[in-house]
Amino acid sequence: MHQAKRYLVTSALPYANGPLHIGHLAGAYISADIYVRFLRLSGKDVVYIGGSDEHGAAITIKALKENTTPRAIIDQYHEEFKDAFTKMRVSFDMYHRTSEAIHHSTSQEFFKTLYEKGEFQEKESEQYYDEEAKQFLADRYIKGTCPKCSYEEAYGDQCENCGSSLSPTELINVKSTLSGNEPVLRKTTHWYLALDKYEEWLKSYIEDGTLDGEYHHDPESWKNHVVGQCKSWLDGGLQPRSMTRDLNWGVDVPKEIPGSEGKKLYVWMDAPIGYISATKQWALDNDKDWEPYWKDKDTALVHFIGKDNIVFHCLTFPAILKAHGDYILPVNVPANQFLNLEGKKISTSKNWAVWVNEYLEDIPNKVDELRYHMIKIMPEQRDSEFTWKGYQDSVNNELVNNLANFTNRVMVLAHKYYDGVVPAFDENQGIASCNDQDELSFHDSEIITLFDALSELGQHIRDFDFRAALKMLMQVSSQGNQLLQFNEPWKVVKTDPELVKVVINLGLQYVAALSIGIRPFMPDTSDTLRELLGLPQIKEEGEWDDMMNTLAEGESLLISEGHQINPAKHIFSRIDDELIQKQVDKLFATSSDAAAPAVSIKKTVQFDDFTKLDIRTATILEAEKHPNADKLLKLTLDLGFEKRTVVSGIAEHYSPTEVVGKKVSLLANLAPRKIRGIESNGMILMAEDESGKLAFISPENGMVDGAVVR
Repeated sequence: MHQAKRYLVTSALPYANGPLHIGHLAGAYISADIYVRFLRLSGKDVVYIGGSDEHGAAITIKALKENTTPRAIIDQYHEEFKDAFTKMRVSFDMYHRTSEAIHHSTSQEFFKTLYEKGEFQEKESEQYYDEEAKQFLADRYIKGTCPKCSYEEAYGDQCENCGSSLSPTELINVKSTLSGNEPVLRKTTHWYLALDKYEEWLKSYIEDGTLDGEYHHDPESWKNHVVGQCKSWLDGGLQPRSMTRDLNWGVDVPKEIPGSEGKKLYVWMDAPIGYISATKQWALDNDKDWEPYWKDKDTALVHFIGKDNIVFHCLTFPAILKAHGDYILPVNVPANQFLNLEGKKISTSKNWAVWVNEYLEDIPNKVDELRYHMIKIMPEQRDSEFTWKGYQDSVNNELVNNLANFTNRVMVLAHKYYDGVVPAFDENQGIASCNDQDELSFHDSEIITLFDALSELGQHIRDFDFRAALKMLMQVSSQGNQLLQFNEPWKVVKTDPELVKVVINLGLQYVAALSIGIRPFMPDTSDTLRELLGLPQIKEEGEWDDMMNTLAEGESLLISEGHQINPAKHIFSRIDDELIQKQVDKLFATSSDAAAPAVSIKKTVQFDDFTKLDIRTATILEAEKHPNADKLLKLTLDLGFEKRTVVSGIAEHYSPTEVVGKKVSLLANLAPRKIRGIESNGMILMAEDESGKLAFISPENGMVDGAVVR
């Protein structure tokens, strides 16, 4: 965690043209909420900002399709977003919207400042124009075939199938989404931000963590895929990017600028400035000064986003901020990768999604259960997958069997033996335990173990490693269970009553620690545990630091001797097969892509046939386009004991920069053959889904190159 005087944390602004799904939660919201709650628990000055992104062509397209107005669309989804985030306990300090007047004026001030400083280039270019609709077409008004993966429904700015960023003129078989006609190219004038002008300092900022020759942040703390994607863009050379569009919905280019009539700010000029306008509104509502959170170098700015927004938050928006001159730049952009669903990519157009509002309606009392599973499978470093069976297993095998079981056992025993009063104990009780340490009492040694586990948990959160933090939280619960199992108080209560007092006191200390440690992950469960313990609710005002200081001092307890706790109850309940099957059936029944035929199994082979294959792990060291074939990549692979050249037909699915560093499985004893003039020595093993999309079959990280796959 960047140590700072204050923190400004943002989550990506969801686009207000459709409901939230679990991929959104996994991408930018639950992770940010964990981080922010932990900062508050640590006594930090933090403001957490979010809001609805309410401009852009996709909203007007939806309004046209539904025969309504853009205002009606954004009002509907803004309220849905607010409701969903509130129910999912995402604790924004301000959830704003980019249609507000304060946002329009803030965005226009930015544009005007950059214009007056000469940061824009005014350029005439050709843009697609729909002659029937009589208007220029923004990127999202254009569809065509992706030149990289051949997906036929790619937009003019991005292919949602392969994730590639595009320009409209790159598309094949271009069509207007307004009329369905083929558009024509016409000249228009726009203002461009010369990103190429900022390449040198952006490179230092991304690669070295320096800004204007001074230390800004630790580049090692940034995720590899974030830095890698930025480097790919920088190495390819940045190009000027248009900051305006010909649209009838959005923030107006300031009227005092010549030629502004009919021009709107590009959504990626206006949307991230929404973080600033939302902070201004928060300050107005709370009688605060917004400027230190955006202009003081002692502030740490952290953006939580999905990987499709990396370039905009790490290159474009920092360029806009620095060109303005008054603003700080982010110290980290911990972007998550994508969450898949039941073996497929989440698709809003095909209704292949678990919608947050529907989950809350169908399973209303299991908010923390969903948060828990989303954190457990969070796509922090690579794409991950949600399955309903996995969700059920997480709840039943971990939350019920581990966490709920431990807390219930401790509290039941405390009521059975001590009428729910926290027992006093002999501080010199020296019984051997599973964590016995020389010259320390049993109680003290266990408290040190608890302190160490919580310290590790906290460090994982500071490092944006939320999955590891959650795992450590559950380890604390497991340690509590081991404490009971090892000492068996129900067996020795009559023969060694002093030991039982120590064990139950320790168990309650563990539950008290969990009631604080669990807060960033499952806030409702924290409230329930505090109520059961008869302790004040967590206000997120430094309780983590208070707990760690108490445990470190060793002279006081998290829950005092003689304190009366409330009757025990289970904090989680099991999820039955019927509920899960109902959700699976609903997913397949409502999806337009659910009935794709399965690939049939090939003819049976004998085991001896399989043993003839020599499959090895390898790492792709270098990759380049085949000079004589668009669909082929020439790869250099490291097998540990030698390097190989392999020609692979994956160029329609992966660019050279995407595959370098990938761990792969290689059929190493395939007879060499020349492919378009280059000898290929082996074959990369790939998985192919029903749509023809390819994916690597990768060994786990840490497996050495050259290992045999059996």
